[in-house]
Amino acid sequence: MSRGQERARQIGLRLQKFSFVAVFSSPLVRAAKTCALAGFADSAAFDSDLLEWDYGRFEGKLTKEIKAEWPGWELYRDGCPEGESPQDVAERADRFIERVREHSGDVLAFSSGHIIRMIAARWLGLQSEYGRFFYCRPASVGVLGYEHKNLDEPIVGLLNHVPQTKE
Repeated sequence: MSRGQERARQIGLRLQKFSFVAVFSSPLVRAAKTCALAGFADSAAFDSDLLEWDYGRFEGKLTKEIKAEWPGWELYRDGCPEGESPQDVAERADRFIERVREHSGDVLAFSSGHIIRMIAARWLGLQSEYGRFFYCRPASVGVLGYEHKNLDEPIVGLLNHVPQTKE
Protein backbone atom coordinates (compact mmCIF):
# COMPACT_ATOMS: atom_id res chain seq x y z
CA MET A 1 0.00 0.00 0.00
CA SER A 2 1.41 3.42 -0.95
CA ARG A 3 1.95 6.16 1.62
CA GLY A 4 -1.04 8.09 0.24
CA GLN A 5 -3.25 5.01 0.35
CA GLU A 6 -2.18 4.30 3.92
CA ARG A 7 -2.93 7.93 4.83
CA ALA A 8 -6.42 7.62 3.29
CA ARG A 9 -7.02 4.41 5.24
CA GLN A 10 -5.87 6.05 8.50
CA ILE A 11 -8.10 9.05 7.87
CA GLY A 12 -10.98 6.69 7.17
CA LEU A 13 -10.47 4.89 10.48
CA ARG A 14 -10.73 8.21 12.29
CA LEU A 15 -13.70 9.41 10.24
CA GLN A 16 -15.59 6.16 10.97
CA LYS A 17 -15.97 7.46 14.55
CA PHE A 18 -18.25 10.24 13.29
CA SER A 19 -21.79 10.10 12.00
CA PHE A 20 -22.43 11.65 8.58
CA VAL A 21 -25.90 12.36 7.23
CA ALA A 22 -24.55 12.34 3.67
CA VAL A 23 -21.35 11.33 1.89
CA PHE A 24 -20.39 12.64 -1.55
CA SER A 25 -17.51 11.86 -3.87
CA SER A 26 -16.24 13.15 -7.15
CA PRO A 27 -16.74 10.43 -9.75
CA LEU A 28 -13.08 10.73 -10.78
CA VAL A 29 -11.00 7.63 -10.02
CA ARG A 30 -8.61 9.16 -7.49
CA ALA A 31 -11.36 10.68 -5.31
CA ALA A 32 -13.53 7.58 -5.56
CA LYS A 33 -10.56 5.38 -4.62
CA THR A 34 -9.77 7.60 -1.62
CA CYS A 35 -13.44 7.38 -0.59
CA ALA A 36 -13.25 3.59 -0.83
CA LEU A 37 -9.95 3.37 1.08
CA ALA A 38 -11.50 5.50 3.81
CA GLY A 39 -14.38 3.02 4.04
CA PHE A 40 -17.22 5.17 2.67
CA ALA A 41 -17.75 3.76 -0.84
CA ASP A 42 -21.02 2.05 0.08
CA SER A 43 -22.61 5.23 1.43
CA ALA A 44 -21.20 7.77 -1.05
CA ALA A 45 -23.14 9.42 -3.85
CA PHE A 46 -21.18 10.60 -6.86
CA ASP A 47 -21.55 14.32 -7.45
CA SER A 48 -20.33 15.87 -10.70
CA ASP A 49 -20.06 19.28 -9.03
CA LEU A 50 -17.08 17.82 -7.13
CA LEU A 51 -15.16 17.10 -10.35
CA GLU A 52 -11.73 18.66 -10.51
CA TRP A 53 -11.28 21.79 -12.62
CA ASP A 54 -11.47 21.18 -16.37
CA TYR A 55 -8.01 22.38 -17.40
CA GLY A 56 -8.76 22.34 -21.14
CA ARG A 57 -5.58 23.06 -23.12
CA PHE A 58 -3.61 23.16 -19.86
CA GLU A 59 -4.41 19.54 -18.90
CA GLY A 60 -1.23 17.73 -17.89
CA LYS A 61 0.93 20.86 -17.93
CA LEU A 62 2.94 22.17 -15.01
CA THR A 63 2.31 25.73 -13.81
CA LYS A 64 5.79 26.79 -14.94
CA GLU A 65 5.04 25.48 -18.45
CA ILE A 66 1.77 27.39 -18.57
CA LYS A 67 3.40 30.60 -17.32
CA ALA A 68 6.10 30.32 -20.00
CA GLU A 69 3.30 30.48 -22.59
CA TRP A 70 0.96 32.79 -20.60
CA PRO A 71 3.10 35.09 -18.36
CA GLY A 72 1.24 36.18 -15.23
CA TRP A 73 -1.39 33.44 -15.57
CA GLU A 74 -3.33 32.59 -12.39
CA LEU A 75 -5.80 29.68 -12.34
CA TYR A 76 -8.31 31.25 -9.95
CA ARG A 77 -8.32 34.53 -11.88
CA ASP A 78 -7.87 33.44 -15.51
CA GLY A 79 -9.15 29.87 -15.77
CA CYS A 80 -8.15 27.62 -18.64
CA PRO A 81 -8.60 28.06 -22.40
CA GLU A 82 -10.99 25.42 -23.77
CA GLY A 83 -11.63 24.43 -20.15
CA GLU A 84 -13.43 26.03 -17.23
CA SER A 85 -13.37 29.62 -16.11
CA PRO A 86 -13.17 30.54 -12.41
CA GLN A 87 -16.86 31.51 -12.63
CA ASP A 88 -17.74 28.04 -13.98
CA VAL A 89 -15.98 26.37 -11.07
CA ALA A 90 -17.43 28.84 -8.54
CA GLU A 91 -20.93 28.00 -9.80
CA ARG A 92 -20.29 24.28 -9.27
CA ALA A 93 -18.92 25.00 -5.80
CA ASP A 94 -21.99 27.10 -4.97
CA ARG A 95 -24.33 24.30 -6.12
CA PHE A 96 -22.49 21.79 -3.97
CA ILE A 97 -22.61 24.11 -0.96
CA GLU A 98 -26.36 24.52 -1.46
CA ARG A 99 -26.75 20.71 -1.38
CA VAL A 100 -24.64 20.49 1.78
CA ARG A 101 -26.76 23.14 3.49
CA GLU A 102 -29.92 21.13 2.74
CA HIS A 103 -28.72 18.59 5.32
CA SER A 104 -28.94 19.05 9.04
CA GLY A 105 -25.86 17.27 10.24
CA ASP A 106 -22.32 16.56 9.16
CA VAL A 107 -21.59 15.92 5.49
CA LEU A 108 -18.45 14.25 4.14
CA ALA A 109 -16.99 14.89 0.67
CA PHE A 110 -14.08 13.43 -1.31
CA SER A 111 -12.63 15.42 -4.16
CA SER A 112 -9.55 17.10 -5.63
CA GLY A 113 -7.49 20.08 -4.56
CA HIS A 114 -8.53 22.93 -6.85
CA ILE A 115 -12.28 22.41 -6.50
CA ILE A 116 -11.92 21.98 -2.73
CA ARG A 117 -10.05 25.29 -2.58
CA MET A 118 -12.87 26.95 -4.52
CA ILE A 119 -15.46 25.41 -2.19
CA ALA A 120 -13.56 26.80 0.82
CA ALA A 121 -13.51 30.30 -0.70
CA ARG A 122 -17.17 30.22 -1.67
CA TRP A 123 -18.16 28.72 1.71
CA LEU A 124 -16.78 31.88 3.29
CA GLY A 125 -18.58 34.08 0.75
CA LEU A 126 -15.35 35.07 -1.00
CA GLN A 127 -14.92 35.74 -4.70
CA SER A 128 -13.52 32.92 -6.83
CA GLU A 129 -9.98 34.34 -7.07
CA TYR A 130 -9.56 33.85 -3.31
CA GLY A 131 -9.51 30.09 -3.82
CA ARG A 132 -5.77 30.42 -4.49
CA PHE A 133 -5.18 31.16 -0.79
CA PHE A 134 -6.48 27.79 0.45
CA TYR A 135 -3.80 25.18 -0.14
CA CYS A 136 -5.09 21.62 -0.04
CA ARG A 137 -2.66 18.79 0.69
CA PRO A 138 -3.36 15.43 -0.93
CA ALA A 139 -5.11 12.93 1.36
CA SER A 140 -5.74 15.56 4.01
CA VAL A 141 -8.83 16.50 5.99
CA GLY A 142 -10.47 19.89 6.02
CA VAL A 143 -13.53 20.95 8.00
CA LEU A 144 -15.89 23.72 6.99
CA GLY A 145 -18.43 24.69 9.58
CA TYR A 146 -20.21 27.49 11.39
CA GLU A 147 -19.24 29.53 14.39
CA HIS A 148 -21.94 29.31 17.08
CA LYS A 149 -23.78 26.82 14.79
CA ASN A 150 -25.03 29.88 12.88
CA LEU A 151 -25.38 29.53 9.09
CA ASP A 152 -24.51 33.23 8.77
CA GLU A 153 -21.10 32.63 10.37
CA PRO A 154 -19.22 30.19 8.11
CA ILE A 155 -15.69 29.25 9.17
CA VAL A 156 -12.78 27.03 8.20
CA GLY A 157 -12.48 24.79 11.24
CA LEU A 158 -9.54 22.69 10.04
CA LEU A 159 -7.36 22.63 6.96
CA ASN A 160 -4.74 20.18 5.71
CA HIS A 161 -4.87 17.79 8.64
CA VAL A 162 -2.83 14.70 7.93
CA PRO A 163 -2.80 11.94 10.55
CA GLN A 164 0.55 10.55 11.53
CA THR A 165 0.90 7.01 10.25
CA LYS A 166 2.79 4.32 12.11
CA GLU A 167 5.99 3.46 10.27
